[in-house]
Amino acid sequence: MLIIDSQVHAYERNHPGRPWVGHLHGPSEVTGDQMVAAMDEVGVNGALLVSPYAMYGFDASYALEAYAKHPTRFAVIKPVDPTDAKVADVVAEWKKTKGTVAVRIMLSRGASTDPADPGLNRVLAAAAQHAMPVNMLAWGRLPQAAALAQRNPNTVIIVDHLGLQQPFEPPVPVQPFADLPNVLRLAQEPNIMLKISGACTLSHQPFPYNDIWDPLARIFDAFGFNRCMWGTDWTRAVAFLTYKQGVDSFRLNDRLSESDKKALMGETLRRVYNWGPS
Repeated sequence: MLIIDSQVHAYERNHPGRPWVGHLHGPSEVTGDQMVAAMDEVGVNGALLVSPYAMYGFDASYALEAYAKHPTRFAVIKPVDPTDAKVADVVAEWKKTKGTVAVRIMLSRGASTDPADPGLNRVLAAAAQHAMPVNMLAWGRLPQAAALAQRNPNTVIIVDHLGLQQPFEPPVPVQPFADLPNVLRLAQEPNIMLKISGACTLSHQPFPYNDIWDPLARIFDAFGFNRCMWGTDWTRAVAFLTYKQGVDSFRLNDRLSESDKKALMGETLRRVYNWGPS
């Protein structure tokens, strides 16, 4: 079975040549080489390498370097700045860059709350023009994500992390699926897909995290497996589980059929992003 992780991060130690602008929870360094080694150890064929906004802002240069070393294993996603008047040009240049598959909007990191915001819509329109999906960090902003999807019906939007705020370290929130009704409403927008990334960090139980599967089943019923993509959100999840647990909790789960697993853990991603490892 082809297994592709819909979100991992790679980054260097903080150093003057490429200083961090902030902090991402996790190890002090997870290089592209180390990420590939972790994938090899558990049988993950490929991954979408999302340049970590918390560390590098809108600079995806390290992710591109990691891709250049492992072009058969990674494809790259870059956060873009909706307040940049030239953001449409940024999207166009990114599309031309080898190894890239999508851009990312960080709604939950201070972006405008207005669905009519020119900058947000400029990103979405440019992405549609260049046949590039848009990843969207949208926890706490799901009605806005739905409205943006309605305004841009030709843009494929992939909502990150089930659309739910996920913890960076224990404890898990008392009601981690409290916003599930708003997640399910997103399924009404045919151009919205959902990353089932970091789901295990919402569990109050140890591996195999049985308490997340009833709410996940409601999500799968609403969206279908042709609109859902498994992922670990490694390295953000390191305080909760091992990489192997993040894989095996889905790969070995008997609530999913083999065809469901194939779609969820690789085939849907390959179709949506038009990319797969080789």
